[in-house]
Amino acid sequence: MAWLTVPVDLLSKCLGLFTDVWLTLVFGFLIVPAVFGFPFGIHKYYVRILLSIFEWTTLQMELKAKEKNHQLYKHYTNGIIVKVPDSTLKQEIQDLRHSAGCLEPRFELADVFFFCRKALENIIDDDVTKRFSAQKLENWNLLTRSNHNFCYISLKVLALWILGVLIRYGVLLPFRVTVAITGIFLFIVLSTVVGLIPCTKTYLSDKVHLMGYRLCVRSLTGIITYHNRKNKPKNDGICVANHTTPVDGIILANDHCYSLVGQLHGGLLGMIQRAMAKSSPHIWFERDEVKDRRLVAKRLKDHVADENKHPVLIFPEGFCVNNTSVMMFRKGSFEIGCTIYPAAIKYDPRFGDAFWNSSKFGLVGYLLRMMSSWAIVCSVWYLPPMNRKEGEDAMQFANRVKAAIAAQGGLVDLIWDAGLKRTKVKDTFKEDQQQLYSKILLGDHENHNLPES
Repeated sequence: MAWLTVPVDLLSKCLGLFTDVWLTLVFGFLIVPAVFGFPFGIHKYYVRILLSIFEWTTLQMELKAKEKNHQLYKHYTNGIIVKVPDSTLKQEIQDLRHSAGCLEPRFELADVFFFCRKALENIIDDDVTKRFSAQKLENWNLLTRSNHNFCYISLKVLALWILGVLIRYGVLLPFRVTVAITGIFLFIVLSTVVGLIPCTKTYLSDKVHLMGYRLCVRSLTGIITYHNRKNKPKNDGICVANHTTPVDGIILANDHCYSLVGQLHGGLLGMIQRAMAKSSPHIWFERDEVKDRRLVAKRLKDHVADENKHPVLIFPEGFCVNNTSVMMFRKGSFEIGCTIYPAAIKYDPRFGDAFWNSSKFGLVGYLLRMMSSWAIVCSVWYLPPMNRKEGEDAMQFANRVKAAIAAQGGLVDLIWDAGLKRTKVKDTFKEDQQQLYSKILLGDHENHNLPES
C-alpha cells in the first residue's frame, strides 16, 4: 500500500503550495496596501483592458448582426417618450390653447384629451418607477446576456464570456470574500481594543475606521475618484449625498471619517455597529426610538455642536435610487440649523450595477452580485458648504442642496418622494394639481373666487 502514499503526499504538497500562494497574494497585494493606505496603481490599466474588451465584444456582435442585415437592439436609456424639460402644467395648457387659437381662460373639451395623453405618457414612461430598476446599458459588459442580442453572439464572444465567468467566480469572488472576512474580523477586534484604551483615542480610532473601510472597498474592487477634496466636510456640520447602494457610506468613509446614523440591528451587523460605537461617536437608535423625530433631532444637534466629533453622514432620500436621478430629500437633517456639506456620487454601470433593488434582492445576494462583478467604479464630488438662507424654510433648503448634487453628478433632479416605491401618491398632491388647473380656468379672477387654503 506504499504506492498510495505518493499521490496523497503530492496532493498535500500541492494544497500547501496553493494555500501559501493564495495567502501571499491576498495579504501582500490587497490587505497590507489597504491597511497602510497605498495603492499599486494597476486599477487604471485594469479599467482600460475591460473597456477594450467591451468595445471588441460590441464590434463582434455588430458584425454578426450585419451579416444578417440586422442592427443591434439599443435600450432607450433616456426614456421612450420625448418630454419638454422644465415644462409646467400651466405652460403646456397655454401652448395647447395658443395652437388651437383659443386664448380665453375657460374649459375646453381639448383639455380632457390633454390629461388623457399625459396619463398615458406617465403609464408608459413615468419618472418614478423606472428609477427603481437597474440602469440599462447600451453595450454588453459580459455580465449578463441580453435576450434581444443573444442571437448575435459568436463562438469567440461566447468563449470570452465563459472565460469571464471563470475569472469572476473562480478568482475574483474568492479573493474578495477573503478580503471582506479578514477586514470585518480585523475591524471588530481593533475597534474593540481601541475602545478599551482609557486615554484619548481619536487618532487610533480614525486609523482603524479608515483601514476597515479601505478593506471593504478592496473587497469590491472599488475604483473611486475623489474631486474637490478641499471641500471635504468638517466637524461643524452634516454631509448629505445621493443614495444608490448601502455601500455609499463606505465609498465616502474611505476618504474621510464620519459619524454614521441609523437603527441598531442584531446579528453580525449589530456586532459591527457596537464595535464602531466603542471607538467612535456614532449615532445608533433602538427600534422604538427611530420614529421619535424630536429625539433624533436632539441627538443630531448635540453631536454637531461638539467640534471634537466627526461630521454626520446622512442620505436624505431614504431609499436607494438607480443612480440616474436624485429624488426628494427629507427635510429632517436640514432643520438642524448647521452647515450642510453636499457630496455627489456617480457610479459607472459598465463595470457593475451598484444599485440595490431591495424588492428583488436580499442584502447577502446583492453583495455577492457586487463581488462577482468586474469592479465598482465611481466618482465622488465634494461640493462647497451650504447654509440656510434668511427666509428659506427647511424644504426649500433641501431642494436647493438636492439641485446642486444633481447638477454636479449629471443626474435628473426629481420632485418625487422615493417612498413612492412602496406607498401610493398622497391625496394632497392630486388636490394641488386640481387647484392649479382651476386657477388656469379662472384666470385673472382666481384671487377673488378661490377659497383660502
